[in-house]
Formats: sequence, structure tokens, C-alpha cells
Amino acid sequence: MTEPSQASYKKDLIQYAMEVDALKYGSFTLIAGRTSPYFFNSGLMCTGPILATLAAAYASTIAQALKDGSLPEFDILFGMAYKGIPFASNAAVALYSQHGISVSVAYNRKEVKDHGEGGIMVGEPVKGKRVVILDDVMTSGKTIHGAIETIRQNGGEVVGVIHALDRQEVGQDGVSSAVKVIEGLIGEGRVFSILTMTDLMIWLERKGLVKELESLQAYWDQYGLK
Repeated sequence: MTEPSQASYKKDLIQYAMEVDALKYGSFTLIAGRTSPYFFNSGLMCTGPILATLAAAYASTIAQALKDGSLPEFDILFGMAYKGIPFASNAAVALYSQHGISVSVAYNRKEVKDHGEGGIMVGEPVKGKRVVILDDVMTSGKTIHGAIETIRQNGGEVVGVIHALDRQEVGQDGVSSAVKVIEGLIGEGRVFSILTMTDLMIWLERKGLVKELESLQAYWDQYGLK
């Protein structure tokens, strides 16, 4: 399980997330009905330092994927309403300021606006553009399916998905991977994550948090992708 090194932005992000209670260890019932030993609430990642760390992590993940060719060049970062909106905006700033990569930002509303400019989309029009979706947590992939459909309905092409955390769990059938299902829609190898459940376990091991690590290992044995 242990890797020889772990990117500094991963360690910083885990530490910040714990400090603001965005990442908690304990016992939590998920929507899927599973009892998880940890819970990630990205809505609490709202301070300047943690937003800067998260933006830098998204930007580094994207820049590396572009560099190695696993992610094609794209035009727009799409933030899903509502948590994804500030993440996409901050990531676009970090991409430009730290990596010299210029992209636009778009996001959706949860309700169609019937006045002003109207519609459900805000920001750079996605029609005819290549789009990368930013999301917080990958569990079942349900929200990503909705975002892909929204972008396609508005004439855009989704070429990648970046998550803050991939829980690396099997689906409700106990076999399938949500990542593989999404890759079937947008292309193999085009779903990326900053952190994974494995990263959390490595961090816990290095911090000597034995009880928490044992809980995650037991959960992994039951629900983790093999």
C-alpha cells in the first residue's frame, strides 16, 4: 500500500481538509446505504489557504495530464452547480498563473433562468468547445452523468473529468467501477483525481493513526476496487 513518495500538494490538501473538518473520520451513512469510516465535505473547503491549495492541486493534475498526453487540449473548465463553481474559477486562475495555460470557465444553474440572458448555462458558451468537468467526490458517478448530458445538450464535447477525491469503490453491483463507466462515455483514461482512498490510507499510515487506518482498510476490503 505504501508508496515511496506522495506529492506535497496531496499531503497539504489532506491536512487542510482535516483542519477545517472537510475530511472526517468516524462512522457515516452514505446515500448508497454504506457505512463509511470517512466523509469528505468539499463545501467546507472555503478559506483562502485551502482554496489556493485545492486550485493548485487541480491545476497540477490537469497540467501533468496535458503534458503526458492522457488529457487532450481543451477550451473550458466546467464547474457543476454549486460546489464546482468556485473550484473551476480558482483552478482556471491557477492554471494560468502557475502553468501558463489559458482556458475559460462555464457552469450550470440548477434551475433554468427565465429572465435576463436566460437559460441554464453561465460563462463561456460550450457549443463547439472541448470541456473538462471539475467535481469534488467520485462515488457512483451519478452527478457526472448529468453534467455530461447537460454539456452535450448545449453542443459541447466532454474530453475529461477531474475529481478532488476518488473513493475507489465498486458500484452497487459489487463489481463495476464508476470511473470505467464514465470513461466509456468520454474516452479511456480521461478521468483523473487529485486524491484517492489509497492516498488517505498512505497519509494515515505515515501519521501513525492506526485506528483510522484499520477502519479504512476494513472498508477497502469490503468495497474497494480490486
